[in-house]
Amino acid sequence: MYYLKTSAAFDSAHFLAGYEGKCSNIHGHRWTVEVKIRGEELQSSGTKRGMLIDFGDLKKAVRGLADSFDHALIYETGSLRSSTLAALNEEGFRLIEVGFRPTAENFARHFFELLSQQGLVPCSVTVYETPENCATYEV
Repeated sequence: MYYLKTSAAFDSAHFLAGYEGKCSNIHGHRWTVEVKIRGEELQSSGTKRGMLIDFGDLKKAVRGLADSFDHALIYETGSLRSSTLAALNEEGFRLIEVGFRPTAENFARHFFELLSQQGLVPCSVTVYETPENCATYEV
């Protein structure tokens, strides 16, 4: 079995609505998304001969995903009042609404699904919210 792994990072803010603790306040992270794919067979012909997948293609997909979340406030649907959203939008802040609580665990699954929709089927996605704390989703 062959495994390839790459990662990309992004900076964003989030908060955990309904959480009792510091994470209920808006705060930021330098998130790192680590993606691992696997396969049994290498390509046997063409310019990608001897490769599972071109690292450039894998890195481009993961970097694009990270860039799409960079420098934004990520919030769960229904967790902000409409007046708060209106004020943030009026100020021109970049907001990303997600249909789940924005935890490392949920991001790992979400990124796994987004990459799968692009035709890259990871065997695992790990999301670090700090250098010491991460969550992994795998099949």
